Amino acid sequence: MLDRWKIPLLLSPALLLIVGLFLGGLFLGLIGSLGYMPQLGREELSFDAYRNILTSESFCLSFLLTFYISFTSTVIASALAIIAALILRRHFIGRSVINFLFQINLTVPHLVGAVGILYLFSQSGFFARLAYEFELIARPSDFPALIYDPLAIGIILQYVWKEVPFIGMILLANMQTFGQDYETAARSLGASRWQSFRYVLLPLLTPGLLAAALIVFAFTFGAYEIPALLGQNYPAALPVLAYQSFTDVDLNARPEALAMGMIIAALSAVMIVGYARLARRYVRT
Repeated sequence: MLDRWKIPLLLSPALLLIVGLFLGGLFLGLIGSLGYMPQLGREELSFDAYRNILTSESFCLSFLLTFYISFTSTVIASALAIIAALILRRHFIGRSVINFLFQINLTVPHLVGAVGILYLFSQSGFFARLAYEFELIARPSDFPALIYDPLAIGIILQYVWKEVPFIGMILLANMQTFGQDYETAARSLGASRWQSFRYVLLPLLTPGLLAAALIVFAFTFGAYEIPALLGQNYPAALPVLAYQSFTDVDLNARPEALAMGMIIAALSAVMIVGYARLARRYVRT
């Protein structure tokens, strides 16, 4: 009986701290989004903040922009990660070096990568000056706008560069777990290389790919620093808009900022529940 409770008891201090801070912050954010601000004499709960932001053009544009960034980054990163994992699973000369280089940017902070993207792809950056030196453009300002642009190309580049190794290592670990026996059996039965990938390997990779993709999507949807550094001012990404509202000198805007935070948290929770159901479906099949 004591052995059964030994591990939970040992983990309880850390769990209480983590759960207490998370749930406590979530609860304070929730009641704050409902307008409960005693310091301003507002003690009644209402959904005014949610109604205001959901009918606001700036919020709708920010939400669509953020969803576009997260969805596009996740899809591109997932596709490139599959290709990279298929290459790295093979044995070839220099594989260990390539594998190390593939993983190395996992240790690079997102903010550092964003600064690198800024210096490389901005209209006053390295590639713009290089194109000018080779007379490909008349002046550096003629370089395509990849930073602070409406399509958020710089933000997507940063996320793809950073998340491809993350997804790729998960897929590579899955491939090494179940080996190549299933594909070999499919090839021996007459399946082509594409068919063995499409009907054998890809279904085996799907649970891990979904898990990694949902993590990446949830992270990119709620991340602040990259859109703040590389994104345009209007419409701003949703986390940036929430931060701007939270730091507004008018404290009456704070419930709306907290409501945006609750919407981001709710979307992450929906994705977790969706992944859990998909995972159970794949386990059953």
